[in-house]
Amino acid sequence: MQQFRDLEPMEAEGRRQAVEGRPTPEMQCAGCGCKVGSGTLDRVLQRLKQSDWPQREEVLIGLDAPDDAAVVQVPGDRVLVQTIDYFRALVNEPYLFGQIATNHCLSDLFAMGAEPQSALAIATLPRAIESKQEETLYALMAGAIDVLNQANAVLIGGHTIEGTELAFGLTCNGFAQRDRLLRKSGMQIGDALILTKAIGTGTLFAADMRLQAKGRWIEGAIASMLQSNQAAAIVLQAHHATACTDVTGFGLLGHLAEMVQASGVAATVDLGLIALLEGAAETATQGILSSLHWQNFRADRFVNPEARQHSHYPLLFDPQTAGGLLASVPSEEAIACLETLHTKGYTDSRIIGRVIGRVEQPSDQPPIRIDIDS
Repeated sequence: MQQFRDLEPMEAEGRRQAVEGRPTPEMQCAGCGCKVGSGTLDRVLQRLKQSDWPQREEVLIGLDAPDDAAVVQVPGDRVLVQTIDYFRALVNEPYLFGQIATNHCLSDLFAMGAEPQSALAIATLPRAIESKQEETLYALMAGAIDVLNQANAVLIGGHTIEGTELAFGLTCNGFAQRDRLLRKSGMQIGDALILTKAIGTGTLFAADMRLQAKGRWIEGAIASMLQSNQAAAIVLQAHHATACTDVTGFGLLGHLAEMVQASGVAATVDLGLIALLEGAAETATQGILSSLHWQNFRADRFVNPEARQHSHYPLLFDPQTAGGLLASVPSEEAIACLETLHTKGYTDSRIIGRVIGRVEQPSDQPPIRIDIDS
């Protein structure tokens, strides 16, 4: 009881000192010190040249005339598709992180066949002097806006706070025709499974944090994360994809498991056909795995046990940042779809498996068979 009565004061997070003509407080309280100052935000928005952003007539109130909230008109013939992602920085360059995070956040829209329209940002900035925070926020948002502009989407608002490390995310809004939405369900017997990017970002960045990754491995992973899924989604729709999802935090097997369960089907995957980022096989073989890997490994129950002997097997559970799209495509269109993806720059795209039958529930057989012969 004494511990609840004789309380220690909040620990000071910094000494009182003159910073840009103003003293810093002894402590950062969540009630006020957590929020980034309005002056910093105003200067960053002025530097970002909003006149260069795409103009969307559906945005009735946005950052060109800020109010308490943004207002968007939803066209009567389309549905609104929304998604949100937020995570801490995995690279120490704010501009690059802004690009990667925005690609990651937009991918859910692409996976569902939606056209990006607008986004709301949320950023956590490390505590620092005002000028340093301004530069960090400017670089972060410049990277995000560059990617949004490429997708013809506009930033319409956001929120910033202070914290111990840089983190960023977006709520992304998109429009789609109701009858053209892609879902995780919808896979048909005989469909080919197409994966548009190589996998391995989780193990590679885990290795990088342990100083066990080669520079070219990380550069290759970053290049993959910077590649938008937008053009790939258009190709998949043009070839009548029956189902689609983006491969991110749950790993390839976790996301495939969601698809086969939602569709009530079984699938086979050839482990030897899956493209791997350079270095991923080496780091995974050394047992260097993402902290989320072991939670993802619970999806092991969906797979035939003999697949576990393959050295690449752990990579099926590797969480991805800004990973590729996984789609089922009618078999008669699969080759043409793959060739088009290659011409569009998705050179690591592969046909990795097939939908092989229906699954009656309950079933004693795992719905995903991993072929390890090749």
